[in-house]
Amino acid sequence: MQRFFRLIAITTAACFFVAFPVNAQLSYARTEQGVEVSDNGKKVLFYQQQPKTLGGKYVRAGYAHPLYTLDEKILTEVEPADHPYHSGIFWAWHQIIVNDKNVADGWICENVSWAPEKMKVKKSGRKITVNAELLWRSPINAGIPEPIIRENTRITIHHSTASNYRLIDFDIHLLPLAGTVKLGGSDDHKGYGGFCLRLDLPDDLRFVSDGKEIAAKEEAVEAAPWMDFRGSFGGQGSPVSGVAIFCKAESPDAVMPWILRKKTSMQNAPYPGRAPVAIPAKGLRLKYRLVVHDDSLSDESLRELYAAYLRYSN
Repeated sequence: MQRFFRLIAITTAACFFVAFPVNAQLSYARTEQGVEVSDNGKKVLFYQQQPKTLGGKYVRAGYAHPLYTLDEKILTEVEPADHPYHSGIFWAWHQIIVNDKNVADGWICENVSWAPEKMKVKKSGRKITVNAELLWRSPINAGIPEPIIRENTRITIHHSTASNYRLIDFDIHLLPLAGTVKLGGSDDHKGYGGFCLRLDLPDDLRFVSDGKEIAAKEEAVEAAPWMDFRGSFGGQGSPVSGVAIFCKAESPDAVMPWILRKKTSMQNAPYPGRAPVAIPAKGLRLKYRLVVHDDSLSDESLRELYAAYLRYSN
């Protein structure tokens, strides 16, 4: 009889574990460098909190790499030979202007550093949130690095309730600390700068926005406020997958610029463009969503997901 009840207890415990898998769906592991997030045992992304460098040059902190496909293929690149200052998912500006003086170039990590202050990782229901704070410093007076911007970035990784896509949100808040601080893109006709995605580009890469094929050009092109990047990211002959960038806009029918590249470069949702803008005293807030997906996700589904994102992010 005792053996019988022990068997029932073991069976009940096993059934209890299977019935409540939510605790095992999203997980994270902190390291000395940052935090890695996984979903259902598969890697999603790594947030690089600490500064990293390539041979003592181009020191950057506060970016995400690697970003993975649904089947754990790496989507992003960091410190590629052609542009060693590109770092996975990053946000950077060529023009950093303090009190009307151009003091630094954040794109190439010149005269600016990112000092990690604190990072909190929280698991709540079907999402994990990484809250990271960094101080941007620049030698604006007598060559001594001083704080010029406080960055508070929140990355929210949602559990993949659907089998063919995953949602990741980026909420970037920049607060000026040294009088009037302005940010601007490249001072040319391209005006690139802002939220960037350095992908390991496949030969069959396609750009699709609101169901339309978009051709890459040297300068920015206009399209819907979301862009989908599709191709064989796992290598030649591998299944097609993709990652879409959603930008916050007034409506799904809005039009915005995109910097698109087929080879050896990054993809960029440029803001503010060539002309610098002042960061308001209460701060500048930039919001984006990534949709990592397989080839079964339709253009219509992306449009529906974008409309849902606008409702979610308001």
